[in-house]
Amino acid sequence: MIVCIHLPRFELVVAAGGPGALTGRAMAVAPQVGAQQRVGEVSGAAEARGVTRGMILGEALARCPDLLLAPADPVGVAETWETVIGALESIGAAVEQERPGLAYFEAGGLRGLHGSDAATIAAAQRALDRPVRVGAGPTRFCALAGALAARSRRALMQDGKDAKRWLAGRPVGLLGFRTETEALVEPLGRLGVRTLGEMSRLGRSELADRFGAAGVFAQRLACGEDTPLRPRPAEERLQETLLLGDASSGPALERVLGVLVDRLLARSERRGRTVRVLVLSARLLSGGAWRERVVLRQALSDPERIGLALGIRLLLLPAPAAELRLTVECFGPPAGEQGALFDKDPAHSDARAARLREGIAQVRAVAGPDAALRAVCVDPDSRVPERRVVLAPFAG
Repeated sequence: MIVCIHLPRFELVVAAGGPGALTGRAMAVAPQVGAQQRVGEVSGAAEARGVTRGMILGEALARCPDLLLAPADPVGVAETWETVIGALESIGAAVEQERPGLAYFEAGGLRGLHGSDAATIAAAQRALDRPVRVGAGPTRFCALAGALAARSRRALMQDGKDAKRWLAGRPVGLLGFRTETEALVEPLGRLGVRTLGEMSRLGRSELADRFGAAGVFAQRLACGEDTPLRPRPAEERLQETLLLGDASSGPALERVLGVLVDRLLARSERRGRTVRVLVLSARLLSGGAWRERVVLRQALSDPERIGLALGIRLLLLPAPAAELRLTVECFGPPAGEQGALFDKDPAHSDARAARLREGIAQVRAVAGPDAALRAVCVDPDSRVPERRVVLAPFAG
């Protein structure tokens, strides 16, 4: 059984300073400086007055003139969410994080630790020690529907044929929580489709003709099918922080960045490993925060080259900063000589294969585990295109 943990309006709660700040107040996350002027997550009072997430700021203020805007805090969101994931992993769960405020884990492997699925869910609630909505079902989509329908601290659990029958009555807006199907919510609403059961009765071929692969996947979700979980790998993270004082912008800020890079590379926990993914973040003097994820073209341990890559991103800082923070999100292999990817000497084939595997690992660090695939010819004489060639992970 898959368990879904949902923290409603997670980004807004962090930006506002806690759930109590939203009670009876029309609030929304303010647009970030330099970004498109659209509001972020909104409170229930703002939703009641017609304000929705992603609405243009001018339209939101026209509908709700007393709308309060909380500065976006991506740094606080990332830190708080990492605390939530760590709490779930402390009970033995292998967690897949969909986005901040939404995560899944498989409860079946934890029965030996906690005794039953219900006891596992109770252990997760105790570990989180905050109000959460919990749903459980045979697939992650069914578990998500249960978490969104739950209105108390008691988990909503569905299983077997009852889960599929219950899922058919849920609103079609649930598809908006999946990146593969979020674009279907609006056109399905225009067609008069209100529930997942109504959509599934349209038929897989009809949905494929109208919406392509997304329509087929949506029909599978409505029928109780889903892809398996992909828990995040256990990664050690290193972090360095400096208060800036008067060095809040300009060349002084670049020198502070150089100090952070040197301190991070000098940490004994690095154990000679290179760095592949870094997160550069800052607390702004005017309020709010800024965060940028930097994926290096090569896994490096050279402070000068790392500083050059980060210095370009530092130019995107929207306002003077009060605090600068640098975090290693993903390590590479131990430092060594990095030669050319392709070498004409056949004696170096093993080295070429190792460099190719390193390149694939970098691509997957940017775009996810399914970024590098290879085509395998399975049945070249089949009349069905999907049976002729299938995609498999490329292992180098």
